[in-house]
Amino acid sequence: MEVVPRISVDTNSFKENHCCYKYSPFPETGRNKILVIGLGQLGLPVAKYVKGRGFDVYGYDISPKAIERAEKTAGIKEAVNFSGFDVYIICVSTHKQEDLFSPQIDGILSIVRDKISKEAKDGALVVIESTIPKGTSKKVFEMLNHRLHVAHAPHRWYALEEKEHGVNQLRVVGGVCDCCLRLAMQFYDGASISTSTNPSSTTSIKAEVTGDLVSTTDTSSDSVGDSLRDHITNSITNTNIYNNEDNNFNNNSNDGIIVESTNLGIPMHPVPEVEIAELTKIVENAHRYLQIAFAEDLYLYCQANNINFAELRDSLNTKWNVNILEPRDGIGGHCLPKDTKMFLNSSKTMTSKIIEAAVKMDETYRMHRQTKETNQKKDSIAPLHEICHNVII
Repeated sequence: MEVVPRISVDTNSFKENHCCYKYSPFPETGRNKILVIGLGQLGLPVAKYVKGRGFDVYGYDISPKAIERAEKTAGIKEAVNFSGFDVYIICVSTHKQEDLFSPQIDGILSIVRDKISKEAKDGALVVIESTIPKGTSKKVFEMLNHRLHVAHAPHRWYALEEKEHGVNQLRVVGGVCDCCLRLAMQFYDGASISTSTNPSSTTSIKAEVTGDLVSTTDTSSDSVGDSLRDHITNSITNTNIYNNEDNNFNNNSNDGIIVESTNLGIPMHPVPEVEIAELTKIVENAHRYLQIAFAEDLYLYCQANNINFAELRDSLNTKWNVNILEPRDGIGGHCLPKDTKMFLNSSKTMTSKIIEAAVKMDETYRMHRQTKETNQKKDSIAPLHEICHNVII
């Protein structure tokens, strides 16, 4: 398996007193001017949704066709440059152009290095929604010289079920620094976390969540990190309110209606360390990979032992906590193989043996499918003497 280069950064320097907190985070009118970077399968729905919430949305893509499509279908304006924006939402693909199954973050890093770092104003918020390896967010923060707030809010958008699993669904968010998480929470779900900018002092955090969420106040604690963890506990408790049937939080398309708002109205699960947010997405997909690989393994077991797989699967799935998936052509798509590789290469000291076995299982299953299809094609071709025998001269 191809080894994906790991990102090495100094994790000891990310403290509030070395952070972007000293830059003014909000203009008087709020964070209204948004740039969505990457207008493909993920970025275009994101741009549509953000515009539907009443923000002034621009788009950027290296593909002129993608920009033209965004303008025609959603009225997204093309960004002439990267200056003057309050929020940058990065939705760039993280796979190699020639190989969907191999991760690569060169596109994100080049955008940060060549565009955002040179043109963005101090204190702007950069949110990476693309799936990224552990360590990428802090690498981006370093490339921006700590001038901008950097957060990671991995997408969970699913093209086949956009209404149920589109842009607006419960998601995870983490910030490189406490102030980055605070601003990301304000932008996405309206949570306002007030913290002291002096890391050595006792900090009081007040979490005010707008809309239909219940406001909560955290008591003083010994550190910013402890206070954030207290707020996170309250926030997790309150996220269930978003699922109330009387609320409209699952409307991912806005039905063409522009809603004036100061936030995106997306329920978020905040985490105290950005690495947790980075790992969340790739572990989610590695877990899905594992589920499919087990189904493939079980299918081959049934083939070898003359057992009806479909009947066995239906029987197993009658149990409330069992859900055996249906193996098809092998594990493919844009995400699962690529993100599983990211997970396998995310640790310097340990490699997941069970995920490695799942990758080998998928390879075995694919070979079985190919052999079966080849044999079926051979069986469908009649021998030459039979063809000649049936010809009327």
